[in-house]
Amino acid sequence: MQQIINFLIRYKHFLLFVFLLLLSLLFTIQSHSYHKSKFINSANFLSGGIYESVSGIQQYFNLKTYNQELLEENARLREMVRDQSPSVIELAAAEFDTLTALRSTIALSGNQFHFIPAKVLNNSYAKSDNFITLKAGLKDSVQREMGVITSKGIVGVIDHVSPNYSTVLSLLNTSFLTNAKLKNAEHFGTLQWGGRDPNRVQLLDVQQQAKIAVGDTIETSGRSAIFPKGIPIGTITSFKLEESKNFYIIEIQLFNDMTNIGHVYIIQNRDKPEIEQLEETRTSEE
Repeated sequence: MQQIINFLIRYKHFLLFVFLLLLSLLFTIQSHSYHKSKFINSANFLSGGIYESVSGIQQYFNLKTYNQELLEENARLREMVRDQSPSVIELAAAEFDTLTALRSTIALSGNQFHFIPAKVLNNSYAKSDNFITLKAGLKDSVQREMGVITSKGIVGVIDHVSPNYSTVLSLLNTSFLTNAKLKNAEHFGTLQWGGRDPNRVQLLDVQQQAKIAVGDTIETSGRSAIFPKGIPIGTITSFKLEESKNFYIIEIQLFNDMTNIGHVYIIQNRDKPEIEQLEETRTSEE
């Protein structure tokens, strides 16, 4: 203990200098958006490299699970291909490649949507605000506010991007919001996570006119430029009507196991800039 005290006394000027330097850097980053953006991208680069090394070890031990998931997905796609149109067959054939090997984009809906495959390096799910780190960045055409999915459902939205890595605002984040609807109807609401069970989310503000039953499927509504319409989310386990507001609160069991995600698709909507520009013009005229 005495040695530590002697060390602090001996180098007190140097330690004070380091402390003030770090404090000034912190204030600079917080008060300037440019510096803050650069800091976040640098942090993504450093943490991404660490996560990539750890992920390599973890995925080695999870190969059996990932292979089983690919076999199940291929089986589902073979069912889709049977008696389907050539466009569906081409899409399914592209899906047969493993996500790690597939680097070309998959065309869908008249080339509006493309899917960029990425490997998950880090996935948090035990907090109230969870994030995911991906091995894909600006060099792979990844940008902020792109949707992220797996073959089983939605995962989140791209939050920050560096040249080689990106972070995802997870579906298991209390700040995550998106529109979702009943599969067999156009009634929609706001999808949100309650911050507790990583296997369940809630669909809020669904009109009381909607015909709802336990077991019904919930999917993306397509009412935003982030997720296309029809991406599966989960099934209804329970629901109740807020009598004072005439809206349903619906509990949903996720199709995705958010605690076990190895590979994802990042959705690139080529029409998104045009849609946003049109909506901004409409808003400015009001």
